[in-house]
Amino acid sequence: MTNKPSLLQQHGQKLVALAFWLGLIGSGMLYAYLNNLTTTDMLLQIINLLKTPLGPLIYVIIYAIRPLTFLSAAALTLAAGSIFGSGSTFHLMLAVLYTVIASHISASVAYLIGRYFGAGLITESDGGLVQTWAKRMRDNTFETVLVMRVLFMPFDLVSYLAGFLRVSWLTFITGSILGSVSGTIAFVSFGASISVEDIISGKRPDLNLYSLAFGIVLMLISLAISRYFKQQE
Repeated sequence: MTNKPSLLQQHGQKLVALAFWLGLIGSGMLYAYLNNLTTTDMLLQIINLLKTPLGPLIYVIIYAIRPLTFLSAAALTLAAGSIFGSGSTFHLMLAVLYTVIASHISASVAYLIGRYFGAGLITESDGGLVQTWAKRMRDNTFETVLVMRVLFMPFDLVSYLAGFLRVSWLTFITGSILGSVSGTIAFVSFGASISVEDIISGKRPDLNLYSLAFGIVLMLISLAISRYFKQQE
């Protein structure tokens, strides 16, 4: 007679992941408490840190663990434009590159979480919209992921779904990058038109009209493409 695996043996890795998440959130709260910092103070400290030579690497790390911290992907993308993208077209393109790399490391983290924690959550017997998209993703991963990104479906949910279904990571990430790049450029351009420090501090930000106009044009193009795909769907 074999011994039944203990709770630790059955769920050890999941408990480690939970402990990591709780430790991450708890350490941030403890740091703020010990230094008597408000949320605004902490955000401004992070921004100052991102402006150092190691800022792009720190940004990528923060974005990469975002699925574990529930930070907003849109807010981080706008912040990249404001911090890294202002000043010139070259800086704007660098901010886009940082964001594409960071967001798709983040998407890979969400994919792996879905692949590990979500096995069996979606079955052939499930009905409704989720099962419809799940079937499409199983049958044609690249095209389905690309369309879901173009349609601006929730970023993490698409990544989790790909993990749940255990589709090819390379196919998923390729479709994700190509489907989201226009929206990324638009959001980064919006971010480059404003000062994130002014917004956090409650000041009226000065607008960079060139970056703002560029972002608006790209967003309109992205929305037009999204609308076209919706009509096709």
